[in-house]
Amino acid sequence: MNDSTTSIEGNSEGNSHHNWHSPVILAIAAVLVAGNIYFFESTGKLQQRLSQLETSTQSGMTSMRESSEAQSSTASKKLDELSARIDDERGRALRAASQASKSAQRHADDLAQKIESEQQQAQQQVASAIGEVKDAANTANTKIAETIDRVSSVDTRVSQTRSDLDKTVADLKSVQGDLGVQSGLIATNGKELAALRELGERNYVEFDVKKTGQPQRVGTISVVLRRADPKRNRFTLDVLADDKKVEKRDRSINEPVQFYVARARQPYELVVNQVQKDRVVGYLAMPKVLSASR
Repeated sequence: MNDSTTSIEGNSEGNSHHNWHSPVILAIAAVLVAGNIYFFESTGKLQQRLSQLETSTQSGMTSMRESSEAQSSTASKKLDELSARIDDERGRALRAASQASKSAQRHADDLAQKIESEQQQAQQQVASAIGEVKDAANTANTKIAETIDRVSSVDTRVSQTRSDLDKTVADLKSVQGDLGVQSGLIATNGKELAALRELGERNYVEFDVKKTGQPQRVGTISVVLRRADPKRNRFTLDVLADDKKVEKRDRSINEPVQFYVARARQPYELVVNQVQKDRVVGYLAMPKVLSASR
């Protein structure tokens, strides 16, 4: 009985267990089927999207390739144009450089020729100037030698003249004038008068007065010749000074005819060296120093 019971219980448990598994399996199967279906659908959609993406990618790559090829062609053309322009500019530059080099060479040659010509002219001018300087130096040396000779000759003549002057002055005499005043040295001819001028003690004015009856100017005074006697070498004249008239009657040659004028502390002296017919020749000696006018 127990065995039967146990057997029944075991069968009962096995059936129960079997009854629980079946729905689960079916559910799993259903899920698997549904998953497969979803998977297949998803896979189809994914393949479709991949196909579209591949088509779009190929189209984009084609477009990019075409654009790249176009751009590459344009860039190549631009590069060719730029290269052509560069070659053209390089050619122009080379031609300009060649022309400039030739022009510079011609200018340098012309300049060198001009400098050489100017140097030759300068050398000729210098040589000519040196020759002129030498000639001038020789001429100057000759003139200097001649001048030295003339100076020596002049010194000799001056020494001789001084000697003659000293001798002439030594021969001059001082006599008493008609006013009783001792005169200065008296000159009797032109040579002695020149010696007196060299001494420079007085101012001297030569005169040649004719018998005209009219006053004739001699230095700062006037003289009127009244009578001239060549045989006796005597004369008479009037002296006009400071609005006064002084008669000098019957005077002889080489005799100092003395008279005073305003501002003169020493007397004026009129000396006649020659008495001719109706004329007398001589000189007037005047003091150099005059007093201030009052």
